[in-house]
Amino acid sequence: MAESLLVSKLGELSGSVHVESAGTGDWHVGQPPDRRTRSVLLANGIEHYSLCRQITASDFQRFDHIVAMDHQNQLDLLAWPGAVPEKVSTMMSWLEAPPTLEVPDPYHGTTRDFELVYELLDEATSEMLEKLQRNPGFNVK
Repeated sequence: MAESLLVSKLGELSGSVHVESAGTGDWHVGQPPDRRTRSVLLANGIEHYSLCRQITASDFQRFDHIVAMDHQNQLDLLAWPGAVPEKVSTMMSWLEAPPTLEVPDPYHGTTRDFELVYELLDEATSEMLEKLQRNPGFNVK
């Protein structure tokens, strides 16, 4: 969901800024996002999503930022072979005043839980993009 939101917000810049989503586990590799994720995205006018993949050691070289949804994922990422700790953050750490420290996993919940996650991610991704755009190192070609 976070990837889809970022790509949507980047609009025409999405060809210059590369955003990907990856899990720390391999349970859903090759599958589309949960049907409730796709439903919430579509209800908000977002049709983009990618198939699930697992993070790789090369991702720590390919990407400037590796963003975890919760503390356990952050720990898993920091323990990953080839991890670059200074690139790893949590999504809620991008917010000035986060309403929560972690993005809750809505998987065992209802569609409303997915909608609440969308709202959190919508706010967090907006602040993330604002901060990145203020950073002189954020160069879009």
